[in-house]
Amino acid sequence: MIFDTHAHYDDEAFDSDREELLGSLPEAGIGRVVNIAASPESIDDCLALAHRFDHVYCALGIHPEHCAEMTEEILEKIRRGLQDKKAVAVGEIGLDYYWPEPDREIQKRWFARQLQLARETGMPVVIHSRDAAADTMKIMKENHAESIGGVVHCYSYSAELAKEFVKMGFYIGVGGVVTFKNARKLVETVKEIPLGRILLETDCPYLAPVPFRGKRNSSLYLPFVVSRIAEIKGITEEEVIRTTERNAEMMYGLT
Repeated sequence: MIFDTHAHYDDEAFDSDREELLGSLPEAGIGRVVNIAASPESIDDCLALAHRFDHVYCALGIHPEHCAEMTEEILEKIRRGLQDKKAVAVGEIGLDYYWPEPDREIQKRWFARQLQLARETGMPVVIHSRDAAADTMKIMKENHAESIGGVVHCYSYSAELAKEFVKMGFYIGVGGVVTFKNARKLVETVKEIPLGRILLETDCPYLAPVPFRGKRNSSLYLPFVVSRIAEIKGITEEEVIRTTERNAEMMYGLT
């Protein structure tokens, strides 16, 4: 079944139908979902949501957008949360230089600290990186991320850099963007890296695939991503689903 490795079902965009939608996923062919924390407030919400549904898990961490709010106390709260049986990764963490705030040095500090937390807890990481390729790779190498493992989510860089992440043992997260007309770099990345290093994701409620671009995204739209990956690689949709599900199970330790 399809494994959605990155979703945000605690987002207010799902307030009107969250329970019904999540409950409907298995019948629609979505076997498992990992709901990803972003802010300090979302940590408890993600854990609670994972406990309401057998097929939902969670990752706990602070997104670079919220890292100015980060404290050692919050880091310890994440550490405690990672002891929960439904917590499967540290994330999403990383760097985002698209906006001028938070300060880049603050982002770097908490990215490194959360990588260290992942190593200490034996968890993989879910990495967010936008307009920050060089610093992301530098911090990953400084913190020996190759010994941690995880995924570079919502991948937006070159195929050449993707190969470097893959050499470090990381997966590449592919979602609705691969269906966009202007997704040349991501299409090239999907062509160039092994299927065994690709994960399916939505990042919902964001980045819905064509033909739903601009609307609220959900795991129900992942078949459109599967279809596009199969087309790019010249393989069957069944192979895409089977391999990416196995990839996700291995990365998240759910085998």
